[in-house]
Amino acid sequence: MNISTPIEELSKIGPQYQKRLKKLGIQTVQDIIFHFPHRYEDFSNVKNISQVKNGESSCLQGKILKIENSRTWKRRMTLTEAIVQDKTGEIKVIWFNQPYITNILKPGDFVSLTGKIASKEGRQYLSSPAYEKISLTDNQQLTTNSLTHTGRIVPIYPETEKLSSKWLRAIIKPLLIKFKNKISDPLPEKIIKKDGLLNFQQAIWQIHFPNSLVLAEKAKQRFQFEELFLIMLLVLKRKQKIAEQKAQNIPINLEIIQSFIKQLPYILTDSQKKCTWQILKDLEKPRPMNRLLNGDVGSGKTVVAVISILNVVKAGYQAVLMAPTEILAKQHFKTMQEMLKGFSVKIGLLTGKESKFQNRRIIRKKLIEKIKNQEIDLLIGTHALIQSSKKPDKEIKFKNLALVILDEQHRFGVEQRASLLTRKTDVKTIPHLLSMTATPIPRTLSLTIYSDLDLSLITEMPKNRKKIITKIISPQNRQQAYNFIREQVKEGRQVFVICPRIEPQINTDNISVNQYTNQRKSALLWETKAVKEEYVKLSKEIFPDLKIGMLHGKMSAQEKEEIMKKMKNKKIDVLVSTSVIEVGIDIPNATIMMIEGAERFGLAQLHQFRGRVGRAEHQSYCLLFTSSSAVITQRLRALISCENGFELAEKDLQIRGPGDFIGNRQSGIPDLAMNSLKDISLVEKTREAVKEILTEDPELKKYPLLQKRIQEFQKRAHLE
Repeated sequence: MNISTPIEELSKIGPQYQKRLKKLGIQTVQDIIFHFPHRYEDFSNVKNISQVKNGESSCLQGKILKIENSRTWKRRMTLTEAIVQDKTGEIKVIWFNQPYITNILKPGDFVSLTGKIASKEGRQYLSSPAYEKISLTDNQQLTTNSLTHTGRIVPIYPETEKLSSKWLRAIIKPLLIKFKNKISDPLPEKIIKKDGLLNFQQAIWQIHFPNSLVLAEKAKQRFQFEELFLIMLLVLKRKQKIAEQKAQNIPINLEIIQSFIKQLPYILTDSQKKCTWQILKDLEKPRPMNRLLNGDVGSGKTVVAVISILNVVKAGYQAVLMAPTEILAKQHFKTMQEMLKGFSVKIGLLTGKESKFQNRRIIRKKLIEKIKNQEIDLLIGTHALIQSSKKPDKEIKFKNLALVILDEQHRFGVEQRASLLTRKTDVKTIPHLLSMTATPIPRTLSLTIYSDLDLSLITEMPKNRKKIITKIISPQNRQQAYNFIREQVKEGRQVFVICPRIEPQINTDNISVNQYTNQRKSALLWETKAVKEEYVKLSKEIFPDLKIGMLHGKMSAQEKEEIMKKMKNKKIDVLVSTSVIEVGIDIPNATIMMIEGAERFGLAQLHQFRGRVGRAEHQSYCLLFTSSSAVITQRLRALISCENGFELAEKDLQIRGPGDFIGNRQSGIPDLAMNSLKDISLVEKTREAVKEILTEDPELKKYPLLQKRIQEFQKRAHLE
């Protein structure tokens, strides 16, 4: 037997328990050993019988004087009653419906008991305690150092149905004794010493069966450090690998850039200028840029991207921009045609349903030919850009691709990103990569999950932008809010209504990707139903005098485009939608964002919704409708007090945790590492340790154990 032995080969784990363990993701001995407790109960303070008090959980140790079963006919249950004695007195112990205990415990046995003290008719008893036998040493002392479930700090594990912490402790302890000294420590010894960490053997024992709560915390910190260390090592090695690749170095064409900036109807902010310069300097280098442009909704990321595109195109190369939705791709197509008018940039659009060249429709095959012959400088599209085709004439091939831009980059997976970067091209270099997101990334995440990307932050909004007034609307104030909305529409303004997010009822334990996808589709149907119901309510009951439209994920691309065109042309007063409008929709005349069931959304998403209004000179409002006054959460209050997305992101991280930023299921990141992503000092300390190792040994030749752990970690963590 070794740590890779499957659980099926362990003698004490039968078929039923194997199924239950697999629900927790446990397949091997190693998985069992790394199934860490999520909390502890401290029963290390053993009390004398004379000290116990009603209602307290206590640990007692003594000798069984008497133990027997009896039947209570009234309640039809078996009682097991015992009398236990220590040097200070006696106490009755009662177990309910566990008659087998009399086969295990006998008069004369010494026991350790942990349970709650109850009282009946003024007489105290210990109710249904956990129990363990203990023996006497030669000098008549109780040997308590081998206790597992009582008389110590007891680990409580993540459980599943019919798989208790007691059972897990009984399985884990003997395996730890057998294997803890056979598992080598993957962390370099000098890092362990420098950062004051427990070594692996100490940490693995103390996290399961700690001698004190202080040592339990130290063990937890050691494994948090280790998992963060592996994440950063994986990501920074990826960065190192990218830096070894060759990219086309593109000189900065100051004349054309200044000409473009001069004709803009507004002045760039200092933040925009700084980010533009960082990108242009990256493009000058002969290695691939891998940069993330991060800025609030409406902060002007698009114009920074356009300057980068113009510089690349005028140097004789091609650029591509990929967006997560057809609506956003078409919006980018329209915006960039407008912005680049007069600069002779040939632009193409390619989505799943449509292909365009400049302002006219074109069949996909012809568009692909134009891309191949470099008759298209800039191609804009959705994931249709990276879908491979079995027919060679339908496969997209660039002649001279030098820049790839991904909008809302966290929506694309690693494989998708790689597919675009390695798309067939006639040049021997790989393209530069610029990712853009309006989801503010907390500092800890930027130092870990996103640390392979150089970060450019747009931290200021365009001048003269009015602050959006945000209000929480409780049920009793609904009518007042509806009246206000009607007044705004009378003044010529428009309204977005977002229906509450409906979480799919998915138990993500042990389900396949297909099952997950199907259940997500089911959730989409429910969200569509919610939109239709809200549409009927608003158009028939609340605003029968207004023009109401609706938009949801089940509509065809053409239907969505038609609705957005009507909204843009002011033929719709109120648009009811799912969160499909979260990204990139730009309707300057919309001044009210009304969010139903606002408590169901995360802070980052609520902030994204709010950013869809306030894009012109009119005062704008964000109305957060709640289902009851009781659900006005810390999150909603934070949205009112903060208008800066970066500050909000830090608050959201503290309130909800990193899983909402990177997706627990998608990331595969262990819980300990996920929770430690809130701790900036730990993240910074770990990052320094990783940089030190990589500087000394970039290929990790001296650290084969570390290489092995990174490979294992990479299989289970899909870092986006």
